[in-house]
Amino acid sequence: MSSSHRTRAYCGGELLAENFPLAEISDRLGQPDAVIWLDLCEPDARDFAVVAKEFGLAPLAVEDAMTERQRPKVDHYSDHLFLSLYAVRLPDDGALLSSELAVFVSPHFLITVRKDGHFDMEPVVRAWDDAIDLASSGTAFLLWGLLDVLVDGHFTTVETLDERLDDLEDQLFGEHSGAARRAIQRRSFVLRKSVVLLRRLVTPMREVVNTLLRREQGIVDDRLAPYYQDVYDHVLRVTEWTDGLRDLVGNIVETNLTIQGNQLNEIMKKLTSYAAIVAVPTAITGYFGQNVHFPGIGGYGAFAVSLVLIFVLAGGLWWFLRRRGWL
Repeated sequence: MSSSHRTRAYCGGELLAENFPLAEISDRLGQPDAVIWLDLCEPDARDFAVVAKEFGLAPLAVEDAMTERQRPKVDHYSDHLFLSLYAVRLPDDGALLSSELAVFVSPHFLITVRKDGHFDMEPVVRAWDDAIDLASSGTAFLLWGLLDVLVDGHFTTVETLDERLDDLEDQLFGEHSGAARRAIQRRSFVLRKSVVLLRRLVTPMREVVNTLLRREQGIVDDRLAPYYQDVYDHVLRVTEWTDGLRDLVGNIVETNLTIQGNQLNEIMKKLTSYAAIVAVPTAITGYFGQNVHFPGIGGYGAFAVSLVLIFVLAGGLWWFLRRRGWL
């Protein structure tokens, strides 16, 4: 198999083996009460064909797993479920990044398919090892560990977004140059895009977890029900928090535009005042056609002096307006 993979085998709530060859999966699935976990990272179509045949996966589910940018969802098939999930992360530039996972769930196996290598499965494995006393619940236990880590990542991301939006909000009313003001505006639009994308990914998670919690699905037993309910509560908090951030970032963008409009009005008022002051002597000297003789008039020296005065005064005015943030 060309893609990287990882395996584990549980039986009776105990971890029996891990990182065993794929050729052993058939034999281990035949054991009573055996539960197999298989993790695939960036598999190709040939890899998927082998896995689909080995586990008897539905062709439509395999097709969805191979397709990029699926909506978070749960699909039911005759003997297994297919889940489309997303892990998210927020880098320093504020542009939200996501990693798509396809998950196959049955009473005897859990298959996780990572469509890129950015999502690390180690936190999930540690969650399983830390709660090994719950392993007797089978694949429901494995699925809970995966969902718990994913939703915790959503929670951490929305918390970080909230902090960055608070910092951005504090910067709005400071004294900034034109370049700094444009940077704030650009950052606000980046964070706004991240909030919209995060909301698109976390909102469907309510239905995903709620579907798994329904008793008629027969997935979650009474022992694990409180743990799934805790995940569901976290999903609700993330969703509500994201909705609040969407309103906040919209207000920040509008406030920033309003502040810029007010600053532009102040600048226009000042420039108009300066123009009115300069217009008075200009109008008087222009009306009377007043020309004052100065040394060198009529010669090349006067032309050079006038050019120097034009560039020096125009450059000084540009520097003054630039420093005040008016340009």
